[in-house]
Amino acid sequence: MSKMETIRSAWKAVLFGVFALAAIPGQARAADLAVLRNGFTIRHDRRQIIGENTRLFTAADESSFVDVPTAEIEGFEKDLTLPPRLPEPVPASSHTPLDLNQVVNSASATYHLDPDLVNSVIHAESGFNSRAVSRKGAQGLMQLMPGTAGLLGVTNPLDPKANVTGGTRYLRQLLERYNFDLVKALAAYNAGPLRVEQYRGIPPYRETRAYVAKIVRDYNRKKIAQEKAEAAAAKTNRARKAAVASGSKAQLNNVDQQQ
Repeated sequence: MSKMETIRSAWKAVLFGVFALAAIPGQARAADLAVLRNGFTIRHDRRQIIGENTRLFTAADESSFVDVPTAEIEGFEKDLTLPPRLPEPVPASSHTPLDLNQVVNSASATYHLDPDLVNSVIHAESGFNSRAVSRKGAQGLMQLMPGTAGLLGVTNPLDPKANVTGGTRYLRQLLERYNFDLVKALAAYNAGPLRVEQYRGIPPYRETRAYVAKIVRDYNRKKIAQEKAEAAAAKTNRARKAAVASGSKAQLNNVDQQQ
């Protein structure tokens, strides 16, 4: 089975659980690593078999856990390293808009999404700060949780290209999952697919509702501005053609001055 097929087979069962990985405390303590068939590992304090899944508890108080299909786990080993410290956020001015535009355009073309939509998600997630790290542990421009980043093959979520490529791919997967219902896909990006399916739409969470509204509003604003610009350009072209057809140099000069 290929790496991509393994990720897809485990996706539905694992997807919501990975959002809990942010709760791993920074202090050292005994822990194990679950080694997955796709090559990734999940650090946890203890585990419990529940049906066909293995629940990996990622926090001492059992408030955070990941449910992984047992068949996708190759084995377990002791984690002899200390949990990595999350990097401190740095000002958003550390990257150039031109480079980011190239990254967004490339990822959007690869996954057939509108770059304006991807930019609206980045704006809502991190404010275009490639080094942003949330209190829950989400990292980078599109705020990927460690577990989600792992499933997407993103080894360094703070690398702008890797982060945007992974986040755009994830957004495309969510859109396909919900038959390209943008509202549901955005809600799932924020709160997790299982919550969207539980409530058959946007979950009744203030944060998620505000998040979806912010992105939709920002995206619509961009589209409206583009339509106005295109309409103005079309009007100018028509006026120019009319001036050329009539042979009126004065009328042509007037059109040029209005641009």
